[in-house]
Amino acid sequence: MEKIASFTVNHLLLEPGVYLSRKDRDPESGCVVSTFDVRLTAPNREPVMDTDAVHAVEHLGATFLRNDPELAPRTIYFGPMGCRTGFYLVLFGDLTSADAVGPVTRMFEFVRDFEGEIPGAAPRDCGNWHDASLPMAQWWARRFLEGTLYGIDEAHLNYPEA
Repeated sequence: MEKIASFTVNHLLLEPGVYLSRKDRDPESGCVVSTFDVRLTAPNREPVMDTDAVHAVEHLGATFLRNDPELAPRTIYFGPMGCRTGFYLVLFGDLTSADAVGPVTRMFEFVRDFEGEIPGAAPRDCGNWHDASLPMAQWWARRFLEGTLYGIDEAHLNYPEA
C-alpha cells in the first residue's frame, strides 16, 4: 500500500503553523475543497495537547466556524488530529495557507476570549461531555496566537522539505 500524503510530511521538521495539506475536487458538486493542517505543537518534540483541551477547542472552533457569516457556508469540517498535535480544517474553495490564516486567527481569538459554558458540553449534546477544559483550551489558543499566528511567516505556511 502507498502512504497517504499526510504520512509523507517529515514530522521531525514540522513546526506549529497553518499548512495546506491537500486540495481535491468534490465529485458531486465539482467544488474545490481545501484541507488545512492547523498544527499547534512541534510533533515528537513538544508535548501533545491533553484530550480535555483538544475537545474544548474542537467544540469552540466548530461553533465559531458554523456561526461566522463568512465561514459558515464554506466550512465542511473542523476536528482534531489523532496525534493531538493539531486540527484539520476543511473548507470549500481553492485556497492557500495564507488564505486560511485570517479565519484561523479569528477562530483561536474566539477560543481565547470565550466566556461561559462550552457549547455542546452537556450529556444530551456530546458523547464525552465532561472531558473538556476551557482554561486549557484558552492556554493553547494564547500560545498558538502569540507564538505562531501573530507573526506567521512562509516557513510556517509551507511544509518543510523532506
